[in-house]
Amino acid sequence: MSSLYLSLGLTATFGAVAFAVVAIQAVLADRRRAVEMLQAQVPEVVNLRGKELSQPFSDRVLVPMLGSLGDIARRITPVGMRDRIARKLVLAGSPAGMDADKVAAFKVFGAAGGAAIGLGLAILAGANHALIVGAPIFGGLFGYLVPGAGLGQKAIHRQDAIRLALPDTMDLLTISVEAGLGFDAALAHVRRNVPGPLSDEIGRMLQEIQLGVSRADAMRGLSDRTDVEELRGFVLAIIQADAFGVSIAKVLRAQAKELRIRRRQRAEEKAIKVPVKLLFPLIFCILPSMFIVLIGPGVIRISRVFLGH
Repeated sequence: MSSLYLSLGLTATFGAVAFAVVAIQAVLADRRRAVEMLQAQVPEVVNLRGKELSQPFSDRVLVPMLGSLGDIARRITPVGMRDRIARKLVLAGSPAGMDADKVAAFKVFGAAGGAAIGLGLAILAGANHALIVGAPIFGGLFGYLVPGAGLGQKAIHRQDAIRLALPDTMDLLTISVEAGLGFDAALAHVRRNVPGPLSDEIGRMLQEIQLGVSRADAMRGLSDRTDVEELRGFVLAIIQADAFGVSIAKVLRAQAKELRIRRRQRAEEKAIKVPVKLLFPLIFCILPSMFIVLIGPGVIRISRVFLGH
C-alpha cells in the first residue's frame, strides 16, 4: 500500500511540475508576443553615433570640412568665376562630389597654402629679401591655378574621348537605323554596346526624352554639355532632318562619312605638327649633348696644344 501511495505521489508531483512548466511557457509566450507587437509598432532607434563612425574618414571629416570651406569661398569669390568653374564641371562630366563652390575653395585655400609653403621654403633656404617676397607670390599663384588647370585638362580629355568615339558610334547608329530600328531605339542600342563618355551623354539624353523633353531640346542639351564641334554639327543635321522630314538613314550615312574624313584630317594635322613640336627638344636637349660628345674631345686637345693645359 505504501508503494502505491509513493507512486501516486511521484506521479502527482511530476504532473504538477509539468503543468507549472507549461503554464509558465504560455505566460512567457504571451508576454513575448506582446513585446514583439509593441516593437513592431515603435520604430527602431538608429544608433547614429555608430552609423557615423562606420563611415570612412573622408566622408566623416573631409567632406564636411570641404563643404564649410566652400561656403567661405562662395563669399570671397566673384560670381563670374563660379560660373566658369560650373561650366568646366559640366564639360568634365560633372564628377561626383564636386561642385563650383568646392573647386573655388580648392583654388582659394590652395593659393593660401602655396603662399605659405613658398614663404617657408624661401626662409629655410636663406634667400634674400626679393626671393622672400616673390616666393609666396609664385607659390600662391601656383596653388590657385592648379585646381582650375586640372579641371580644364579633365574636360579637354573628355572632349577628345567623345571626338574620338564619335565616328565609330555614328557607324553603329547608321547600321542600326538601316537595319530597321527607330532612331531612339538605335540610340539605346548604341548606349548599351558602346562604353565611354559619349555613351553616357546619349543615355542622359534618352532619359530626358523619356521624362517628356522634346528630342530637339534634348539633343541641344547634349551639344551644350559636350561642346564638341563635330557633335554639334551632327545634332544640327538631325534636328533639321526631323523638322523637314528628310530620311534619318541618309543623314546618318552622310554624317558618318564626314566624321571619318575629319578624323583622318585630324590625324594628318597632328602628324604635320610633330616636327615643329620636336624642334625645341632637339635644339635644347639633343643637339647640346651631341656637340659635347662630338666636339668636346677636340676642344680639349686643342686647348692642351695651344694653351698648354
